[in-house]
Formats: sequence, structure tokens, C-alpha cells
Amino acid sequence: MLPIVANVPGTLTDSFAVAAERLVEPYDFRRPTTLAREHSRVLEVAFETFARQWGTQLTANVRARSHVTFRQVTMHTYDEYAASLPSSTTMVLCRVGEDVDKAVIQFPAVAALTWLSHMLGGTGVHGQPERVLSEIEQNLLRTLIDDLLDDLRYSLGRLLPEGLEYDTVHHNSQFAQAAGTSELMIVAAFTVECGDDAAPATLALPADLLLRGLGDANPVVATEHARTLVADQLALTPVPFAVRLAPVPVKPHDVLALSVGDIIPLGHAAHAPFQITVDGELLGRAAIGRAGGRLACTITDTLETA
Repeated sequence: MLPIVANVPGTLTDSFAVAAERLVEPYDFRRPTTLAREHSRVLEVAFETFARQWGTQLTANVRARSHVTFRQVTMHTYDEYAASLPSSTTMVLCRVGEDVDKAVIQFPAVAALTWLSHMLGGTGVHGQPERVLSEIEQNLLRTLIDDLLDDLRYSLGRLLPEGLEYDTVHHNSQFAQAAGTSELMIVAAFTVECGDDAAPATLALPADLLLRGLGDANPVVATEHARTLVADQLALTPVPFAVRLAPVPVKPHDVLALSVGDIIPLGHAAHAPFQITVDGELLGRAAIGRAGGRLACTITDTLETA
């Protein structure tokens, strides 16, 4: 019989605790609209730069302390993006070179009224509900948007080779057709603080436009090599390797009654080789040895696997 110390730190509970903390995001393999990790990181850096530029520009134009925070970047169809917006909002559509699809800068109309109030020397407190901007207000807003587009060109650099130009303003997200319903859009979300007010804002750009630039900065391997790449990655993926005694079944009440110094008889003969397992699967047997100052195992035989 081999003595077993029962107060060895357990790892099973710890593994479950770690797994519970992991965030799981749904992924539809029929419509892979998730950005590649390297592309997402490039865009995050660009949009963080844009947020800082936007905050500085807004402060200078409205003469009130302003700060813009970048929150996240995602990719959706235009239909999904439009459906996520309030039905009554402000959407500034911008032409992108010769592309049919347009870029969208979206924010609540009440936020625009706050900016314009500061811009005209007011306090920013207007108490007006969400409403359509007047022609004069739209002309004032265009001044802010033109500066904003300059900041966007600077922040995205070569990712946005085409010029951006102010086009139209819409106040209903369901009627503003910036792109086809199934066209993919890269959507960046922001929080815009101006004075004591804060408002959500989004920037949506045609995905094809940005992905062309991202492909040059971070080339994506063609899909025809996917099988080889997956096989190569699996071959390099770390897996748990263990050399163990043969397991012995015990009853739950025996486990609950364990205490320090208890002895559990094992069904493993003293002269028998140990078992080699990978992620719990038995793959072979080995004898215990030594390599320098460390314990080691010598493979004695392997088991055929299907």
C-alpha cells in the first residue's frame, strides 16, 4: 500500500473557478463577422488616437472642457447597426471617395444641441427633447463635423486612403440608408463628454474599405491554407502531460471522510510501469527515472490510438 497525503492542494475546483471567470462570446460560423485579432488591435489604436483628437477639437470649437473615450470596435451588417440605434437620433452621412456605401457619424440630437449651445456662448443647458436640427443648426454642426473628419483622416492614416466628405444629416436611423442592409460595417463606439453632459456616439465605416488597408498592414493568409494552418497550430498547442498510477474508484463518503495521514490502497502493482496520459487519455506506459537533478520518465511502450 502507498501512503497518500490528503491535504494536497486541489486543482479541480481552481480550474472550474478560472473557467467561470472567462467571458464567452457567441460566434456564428455561417456568417463570420468577427474581426481578426491583429486587425482589431490596429483599429483600436487608431480609434483611441481619434478619440483624443476629437476631444481636443471639440474643446477648442465649443469652448467647454470636453473628453472623448473610445469603448470598443466591432463588425456588424448595416441592418444590425441601424437596428441597434435609437429610432430618433442624429446620423451624419459622409461620402468615402467613389464608394457607394457611406460612413456614418451618429450621436443624440440633444448632445448636438449641447455642443451648439456652448459654441454660441451658452451654458449648454437647453432642456429641449430629441428633435430635428434646424437648417442653421445643421450648418453650425457641419463646422464641427468637417474638423472631425480631418481628425479621422489623421488617425486612420493609410487605413483610409479615400477622402471623407460631409454629405447629409438624417434624424431617423430606420430611414438613413448609408449602405445595403447586408453590407458589413466596422463600428467604433465612443462616449463624448462636454461640460457636465455625456452622450454615446458611434462611427461606422464600410468594412471593405478598411479591410483593404488592414490587409496591407497585416496580411491575412488565404483560406485555402486553413487546414494546414489549423493542423500546424494544433501540433504546437500545449496539452497536459501526466505520468500517474492506475486510478482507483472510491466512494464519495470515503473522500469526505479523508484526513491527514489516511492510507488508501491502490490497485497498481509496485513493479508495474506508470501510465502516460495526455488530457486524461491513456497513451502509453513509462518507468520512473532521473535526468540530472530532476525526476524523469522512460517510455516503455505506447498504445495504438484510432
